[in-house]
Amino acid sequence: MNVRSADLGREGGLMGLLYRPPWVGLLAFIIVFFVQALGHTVMIVMEEVWPGEHYIYESAFAMGMLGAVLLFIGMRSENEVSATWLGFWAGTCLWTGWVEFAFVWSGNFLNVPDLMDPNVPGEIATKAEYLVMMSSVGILGATLVYFLMNPESKCNFFRWFQRHAKLQTGRPSKGYKRNFAAITALETVYVIWFFYLLLLFLYNEDIAGDRSPAAYVFFFLNTIWAVYLFQRLIKFWKVTTAIRYGIPTAIIAWNTVELAGRWHLFTEFWEKPQEFWLEMTLFTVAVVIAALLAVRTPAHKKAELSRQTQRTQ
Repeated sequence: MNVRSADLGREGGLMGLLYRPPWVGLLAFIIVFFVQALGHTVMIVMEEVWPGEHYIYESAFAMGMLGAVLLFIGMRSENEVSATWLGFWAGTCLWTGWVEFAFVWSGNFLNVPDLMDPNVPGEIATKAEYLVMMSSVGILGATLVYFLMNPESKCNFFRWFQRHAKLQTGRPSKGYKRNFAAITALETVYVIWFFYLLLLFLYNEDIAGDRSPAAYVFFFLNTIWAVYLFQRLIKFWKVTTAIRYGIPTAIIAWNTVELAGRWHLFTEFWEKPQEFWLEMTLFTVAVVIAALLAVRTPAHKKAELSRQTQRTQ
């Protein structure tokens, strides 16, 4: 029996698998990817399933507060894995509870009509809140300038631009301690926001349209990009790096699903929880179990396995 097999046995089967590629990155991807679907389900349950419209904003506020509490706990945590996952869940709750429902409120307050689907009579193509969301593109652009020039950034995407576009504004601060919960929460909110706007502008008939050549080109290039990022992700050893890399990877992959759903290529069952309640319940339980397993995964197992290998040589 080799060292890796022995380690697997000592660690206990399933948990042993989660310590090494491809399972470290794969688990992060699955959780983030499925949570994108569940986010739609939560929105629909809050807007259409729960009785009484007056509960919508109270529940949205409570969800945002839950995100704020999770962020507070994560920012105080010394455990990098727990802090990173708490940051992800905090960002998800903050986005759904406070950001998305702020646009829901704005759409209702301003009496913005939903955009109807010209290809399917009587079906909504884009809800009013997402039409309102398009107005936030200026804020996105303004903050994007900061992130592109921030010397403290560890994001491979931003650092690539800094190198090739000569955007360096100095060296990173020595001894700068990164707060992984805050970083992950901000990454989650920002990446979701960015791709929401990208798709909304792509869908707009006055700009491109969801059945325009631009939409098909985007679908093709986005799918290639997602596959490229995914094959890199499943090679990761470090859990926290895999999570932070898995967030944009899963959301980029979800863009392909979103566009395919827009074309009505399949039934988006996560948007019909009343009809598919059993499937969505099993779906949610699976995500919760996966999340619990992910939190238990050590952050630096690669280094430990390396030391064990050296001792046996």
